[in-house]
Amino acid sequence: MKILLDECVPWPMNRLLRQHSITSVQAQGWSGVRNSELLRRAEAEFDLFITSDQNIRYQQNLAGKRIAIIELSTNDLRRIVATAALIEEAVDKVQPGELRRLEIP
Repeated sequence: MKILLDECVPWPMNRLLRQHSITSVQAQGWSGVRNSELLRRAEAEFDLFITSDQNIRYQQNLAGKRIAIIELSTNDLRRIVATAALIEEAVDKVQPGELRRLEIP
């Protein structure tokens, strides 16, 4: 699966999902791009967008999007690493066009 990490998601998270092809918004040269444009670009190249932007579901019209989105409740790397199994399971189960919110304890 091709995964794009939002700029608010810590890059070391990529180590949790090594079986996938992962890059970041920064590596794509898309830093600072507005969410609507970012999602349009991501949808053209990626299967999954992972973000910790809690407002994306309210600010963007996600109806009809083909890209899956996982919204993490935090961008705290220690908490993300501690729940690696939960994140891996969500990545494995998320469907195209689905927005899945993960509550990270």
